[in-house]
Amino acid sequence: MSKSLEEVNESVSAGNQKSVFKKILAFFGPAYLISVGYMDPGNWATDIAGGSQFGYSLLWVLLMSNIMALLLQSLSARLGIVTQRDLAQASRETYSPFINYILYFLAEIAIAACDLAEVLGMAIGLNLLFGISLIDGVLITVLDTFLLLFLINKGIRKMEAFIITLVTVIGVSFIFEMIFAQPEMDKVLLGLIPTMPTETALYIAIGIIGATVMPHNLYLHSSLVQTRKFNRSKAGIKQALKYNFIDSTIALNLAFFVNAAILILAAATFYKNGMFQVAEIQDAHQFLEPLLGTKWAPILFAVALIAAGQSSTITGTLAGQIIMEGYLNLRIQPWVRRIITRSIAIVPAVIVITIFGEGVTGKLLILSQVILSLQLGFAIIPLIHFVSDKTKMKGFHISKLTQIASWIVATIIVVLNAKLVLDEINGWLETSDNPMVLWLTVVPLAFSFLILLLYIVFKPLFDKSKITIQNHSPHHLKLQFPKAKTYSKKDIAVTVDFSSADEIALNNAFELGGKEAVYTLIHVVETVGALVYGDDADDHETSVDEKLLKQYEEMLVEKGFKVSCQLGFGTPDKVIPKIINKGNFDVLVMGTHGHTGFKDLIFGTTVDKLRHKISIPLLIVKK
Repeated sequence: MSKSLEEVNESVSAGNQKSVFKKILAFFGPAYLISVGYMDPGNWATDIAGGSQFGYSLLWVLLMSNIMALLLQSLSARLGIVTQRDLAQASRETYSPFINYILYFLAEIAIAACDLAEVLGMAIGLNLLFGISLIDGVLITVLDTFLLLFLINKGIRKMEAFIITLVTVIGVSFIFEMIFAQPEMDKVLLGLIPTMPTETALYIAIGIIGATVMPHNLYLHSSLVQTRKFNRSKAGIKQALKYNFIDSTIALNLAFFVNAAILILAAATFYKNGMFQVAEIQDAHQFLEPLLGTKWAPILFAVALIAAGQSSTITGTLAGQIIMEGYLNLRIQPWVRRIITRSIAIVPAVIVITIFGEGVTGKLLILSQVILSLQLGFAIIPLIHFVSDKTKMKGFHISKLTQIASWIVATIIVVLNAKLVLDEINGWLETSDNPMVLWLTVVPLAFSFLILLLYIVFKPLFDKSKITIQNHSPHHLKLQFPKAKTYSKKDIAVTVDFSSADEIALNNAFELGGKEAVYTLIHVVETVGALVYGDDADDHETSVDEKLLKQYEEMLVEKGFKVSCQLGFGTPDKVIPKIINKGNFDVLVMGTHGHTGFKDLIFGTTVDKLRHKISIPLLIVKK
């Protein structure tokens, strides 16, 4: 399995600093990329709706959500730091392929809902500030893909600096908004006391939770913490956990300030003046100047909205890449991954605006946050199981007290979501002209998701086996071991990549050499660690690949073949020729996936670059 975000994995040295301040500074960054997901345009919609309808009374929901977020993000960071896996990779290694495909589908729905909010929000900001139409604004967000490629090629530190700059713009904008609005501080403090005015308030509250605690942020954080390279001793891991928790605390409290400021702004302007139905971001922008008496209020509002949309689209796209690679183990070119994840956001946004017009964007933003909230259980529950497991966490599992707190948070979220779903289905059944259709479609679907939720809750409790490596075993290959005859080749090299292409490559090699030949199995590790450190690379993928190569060797030796293995590090088109030209091989056998043309752009090519660099015959066998 490849490293999470392998372009930047372990690219920041965090273990060589001597002063405590420099050590803390080296670990700071990942949580700020996470924090923008907690202040994205979807949050704005739910915060404005909550503040305009219920004044300051839902501030406690934001505070509770922030505490939940801090707990869950610290668990996510712990998983990435200790196991060197992101949440998607850990799920893939733990659950069956069928369950993983469902979890991947649900995670992609969450990404689509999140991206819809971010793309719409940025388009609204461009519309408010420059008069650009929403459709054009949505299409402009395609440029985010190229901005992300530019930033990540400059290194993760440059990306973090860019995001922190945008967060600063948002924070400063709302400091001035608070000065303009002059909220009633006694009512602000009363708003921190839990109350639930109406059923509608519950819907908004669930939307706020969905907007604050985001499932894609849990995947993202478990990956971003792996950009730090540090001493992986027990003391080193403990230090990394401490500094990342400090990073998360500061960043998420800044996000809480922004969310609270938006809700307070809505309460101090719209609710105070009897404008209880302001839920659209456009309306909020329009009314700020006459209510607050300054033209700077709407301008700063729009600037902050664009900054929030821009920053959150970047992190949302990164999360989409992590989820796709982690669940599917799909290695494709970085720019293709980002075009796909950006398309998942833009296409729904264009369709929605084209069909329903620009007037429903506020409702769609709130709906997107409720959808996100519904996905939370399917990310939180596996995360809690993983970080509670002593074996998987190598002694860095969470304490019993933290486990109890985590399960309480998960229960609150799941119960609130269950009530929301039940109420919505009952409403549909009561108002539908043909309720039988709903009984045959929506009800069974909801019931199946309930069964899935129960499965991922209870499966790890009854299955305490160690992590297994899914979809990577030599024993599923259908190898045809030839009968004795005369063969011409005596020393044969075979490249393997632990895919179905290995089967046909090995079978063709046996046809050339039978049991008389000596076979050398070659596999190249392609992680960032391998590219940088070569033979000294010591990461998760290297250890997995060594184990798999050993399994191939043991199986073939058991069948009577003479087999040795060689592990290379770097890019295959450079490493394989070096191995071949140093050896005394008669022929090199390579299995391919049989793709050409467009697929070469996606997956890259090795054969064309390699065949001119070796001095022996090359047998290419297609799948």
